Amino acid sequence: MFDKLASQPNDPLLALIGLYNDDSRTDKIDLGVGVYRDDMGNTPVLRSVKAAEKLLLETQSSKSYVAPEGDRVFLDLLWDLVGGKETGRFAAGVQTPGGSGALRLASDLIARAGTGRLHLGLPSWPNHAGIFGATGLNVETHVYFDVPTQDVRFSSVMKAFSEAQRGDAVLIHASCHNPTGAGFTPAQWAELASVIAERRLVPLIDSAYQGFGAGIEEDVAGLRTLIAAAPEALVAVSCSKSFGIYRERTGAIFAVAQTQAAADTARSNLVTLARTSYSMPPDHGAAVVRTILASDVLRKDWMDELNAMRGRLQGLRRELASALSDGWQLAPQLAEQQGMFSLLPLKEADVLTLRKAHGIYMPTSGRINIAGLKSADIERVATVLTPLLG
Repeated sequence: MFDKLASQPNDPLLALIGLYNDDSRTDKIDLGVGVYRDDMGNTPVLRSVKAAEKLLLETQSSKSYVAPEGDRVFLDLLWDLVGGKETGRFAAGVQTPGGSGALRLASDLIARAGTGRLHLGLPSWPNHAGIFGATGLNVETHVYFDVPTQDVRFSSVMKAFSEAQRGDAVLIHASCHNPTGAGFTPAQWAELASVIAERRLVPLIDSAYQGFGAGIEEDVAGLRTLIAAAPEALVAVSCSKSFGIYRERTGAIFAVAQTQAAADTARSNLVTLARTSYSMPPDHGAAVVRTILASDVLRKDWMDELNAMRGRLQGLRRELASALSDGWQLAPQLAEQQGMFSLLPLKEADVLTLRKAHGIYMPTSGRINIAGLKSADIERVATVLTPLLG
């Protein structure tokens, strides 16, 4: 059987990790891997997470399976954090192995419902197209962002949504767009909500960076605008970044509808799809998140830590934009973007030169992980980037 299989290429990002690890230079810089790092280059375990884990160690009485849909308390607390309490809609959630698991279940559900078509703005997170294509969806693409001008192409997005067919799904990033860092204005969120409601589209909203952009509430304001207007919606949530629990693979998919019965029907299908995929969700990460959100003390400490991470990212953006401003006229837009990523107008040859000559590693797309920078490295990075960008 295996002789009939063709060997598959390595994922470019995973290959990049290997190249970086094999580089013996002591001044090398990793701007590729999509994790938050502190100024020492570490991805720390949050104080609040450690405290929650200590509490679980002392009080957890069983390692039996959780329910097929996952931990209901975790799901309720997470939905309050993301969706809020006053949406005018009903939500039913299923716990998943990370945000990727949530997106895969959402894609399976869209395919099962017979829609079969999803509209995806490009550039986007590379795995989006792979996940949706794997379930047989017809993925139709449109331009979301213009790299040379660093502008969101809102007219392109609106045209694609206006021409979509009733019942089509549309993928939307809730905040901190990956890989561009560029999002919609409040007025644009309202326009999107209007066309989604008019065309009876189903938004699939990917929320992976809540709190990394402008704030906990601010980063889901657009999401809440959409679900208040759309007859139905799907919201995929990742806890990896906001809680710093990447390896725990903690996420959820929420079906949002005008009646609780409709939401519950969607959840029953999501559970059935999960059963034939991974059967039961992992518990530890969800138990940590539940413990933090259920405790006033731990929640406050977590929010303080999240605010500090966001503040560091914003500060690094301003420093890098300032260092690039003399040679690149679009540098101020870098400071206005949000989250960990930005997409720079670099040629593949430029990226390879940065890697070979300077030990600066990023994907050949030109995506840069702002969190991979240290303040001490910004002048050096800006010096080699300026002639390539200018």
